[in-house]
Amino acid sequence: MRAIGINTWVWTSPLTDELLPSVLRKVAALGFDAVELPLENPGDWSADVAGPLLEETGLRPYVVGAMAPGRDLVATTPDAVAATQDYLRACLDLAVAIGAPSVCGPFYAATGRVWRMSAAERDAAYAEWREHLAPVAAHAGERGARLGIEPLNRYETSLVNTTEQALTALDGLLGPAVGLALDTYHLGIEERSSAGAVRTAGEHLVHLQVCGNDRGAPGGDQTDWPALLRALDEVGYTGPLNIESFTADNASIATAASIWRPLAPTQDQLANDGLAFLRELTSTGRATA
Repeated sequence: MRAIGINTWVWTSPLTDELLPSVLRKVAALGFDAVELPLENPGDWSADVAGPLLEETGLRPYVVGAMAPGRDLVATTPDAVAATQDYLRACLDLAVAIGAPSVCGPFYAATGRVWRMSAAERDAAYAEWREHLAPVAAHAGERGARLGIEPLNRYETSLVNTTEQALTALDGLLGPAVGLALDTYHLGIEERSSAGAVRTAGEHLVHLQVCGNDRGAPGGDQTDWPALLRALDEVGYTGPLNIESFTADNASIATAASIWRPLAPTQDQLANDGLAFLRELTSTGRATA
C-alpha cells in the first residue's frame, strides 16, 4: 500500500526543535506513515532532535524548502545566489542526516516573485538557473540525495509553471540528483490534465504533494483522483502521497499561501479527512466523497 504523509505546515510555521515532539507524535497518532518537514531557515530544527523522534514514531521523513523573499537563483545579485545555494545545501545536509531521500521545493526564485519575459529572456533565465543550480545538484549527488524541483502556479511564479517547462529548463541536470516534485494544487491550475502531467514527468518524478483543489483536504473535490493514481502507477512512482495544506492561524504562512479562510473546521479534521480519503483511494483505486 502506498505511504501517506502530511506536511507540518498544516498546523504550524516555522517548525522548530521545540515543536517537533508534539507535532511528530500528533502526525503518528493520526495514523500517517510519513511526514514532510519544512526547513524555513537553517537552525530552526535539528537532526539531533528530529532523528530520535522519527525513530520513536516510525514516520518516514521528507524535507521541503521555502523560497522566502531574497532567495533567488535568477535575475538577482551574486550575493543572493550564494546565500540561496548555501540555504539549499543546508537543507540537503539536514535531509541526509535524518534519512530523508530528497529535498523538494520551487528552487529557482522567491515565491510570489513574477515578471514578464520574452521567449529569448526566458531561455536566458533558464540557462542562468541551470548554472546556479548545478553546484547544489552536485552537492546533492555527492551525498546521495535528490532535489525535487516544484513548478508553481502563475500567481506564485512566472518562471516555472508547468511540468513541460521544468523539464525544458532542467535539461542537462535531470538525473540521479535532480528531478521534479509535483503538487496537485498547482497542477489543477496550470495543467490541462494532472494525470498527463505526471506521465510527462515520468521517471523524473521525485515527490508528490496532494490536496483538494481548494487547498483543503483531498477528496470530494474536482480532482480526478483515480486517473492520477493510475498515472503514478504507470510511471513507476513508489513514493508517498503527502498532504500539503496550511493553517490560516499563522499570519506569515497564511499570507504566503493565500489562505484567507479556514479550509476545515479544524486542522486535525483536515488531516483526518484527507488521510481517510487517501487510504480508501490507494486501497480500492476509487475516489469517494
